[in-house]
Amino acid sequence: MPNKQDIREFSLNQLEDYLEQKDEKRFRANQIQEWLWKKSAYSFEEMSNLSLPLRNMLAEDFVINSLKEDFMQESEDGTIKMRFKLFDDNLVEGVLIPSKTRVTACVSSQAGCSLDCRFCATGFMKLKRNLFAGEIYDQVVLLTKKSIEAYGKPLTNIVFMGMGEPLLNYKNVLTAIDKISSVNGLNISAKRITVSTSGIAKLIKKLGDDGVRFELALSLHSANNLKRSKIMPINDSNPIQNLVEALNYFQEKTGNKITFEYILFDGFNDSEQDARELIELCNKVPAMVNIIEYNTVEGVSYKKSSEKKREAFVNYLEQNGVITKVRLSRGKDIDAACGQLANK
Repeated sequence: MPNKQDIREFSLNQLEDYLEQKDEKRFRANQIQEWLWKKSAYSFEEMSNLSLPLRNMLAEDFVINSLKEDFMQESEDGTIKMRFKLFDDNLVEGVLIPSKTRVTACVSSQAGCSLDCRFCATGFMKLKRNLFAGEIYDQVVLLTKKSIEAYGKPLTNIVFMGMGEPLLNYKNVLTAIDKISSVNGLNISAKRITVSTSGIAKLIKKLGDDGVRFELALSLHSANNLKRSKIMPINDSNPIQNLVEALNYFQEKTGNKITFEYILFDGFNDSEQDARELIELCNKVPAMVNIIEYNTVEGVSYKKSSEKKREAFVNYLEQNGVITKVRLSRGKDIDAACGQLANK
């Protein structure tokens, strides 16, 4: 029912107060939270250590707006894309990326996106709404189950690189990460979680003030303000010099690793001059660079750089002391690769 609140939106204290008003013991709140966040219960019926009258009362007053698997595709390279249906029929996508040593889940933080990056399919969808913490958590639960089923092992890493800008859903993303990483939740180490942002300086500083334990990736794609603004309008209000200050503040406060994500576009940001500007930036912010292969998006004119240009760019960075990794595309054939998530 629309007028019922999702019980997962209640804090422990709020649940305790609710139970007290109903003449129930406050400690039951801990039991309820354990069912919700550690055992991933999707119904009150499952909460077997609560009395039947209490379960009925909870069902009358609350809902659990859980995610449902809506559609799944498997790539020829083993990547799996899952589409999830939210309680209001909005759709989001998550991706499982297996390798020899790890299984990475890519999760979404918003249905759609408001940032309009010129190369990303999700940006064309526009923003429908922010996801609730429970909906972000559910993606991890369902992707973990699918990982065990498909690959015989659970997730090792989580990246917030799916649909949406995580920092524009700040509270829900941090609450979800807390539940995912807590010993009272899924107990996945925060050090194995990376949040990728397009770069909102004041919120990067806030992450530092909040002492977060996860790692941060900046979706950079050019170390030149004019070029970056051309493909990422968010750069107009958050230019590179502001991001440098914010990222250094974040690192000073948390000691956490920073990664620059850099998609190479043919003839746009893949020259030696572009590499020099990126090296200058890495001298200002201690960071490693992830070079990402671009994936074709319908209606977008940008193309990926040639292998030869990519090798030259990477070699130049490495010769100048920048730790660089190349991330080749996975799941291109099912539109599961970087920048392709659009509920097609």
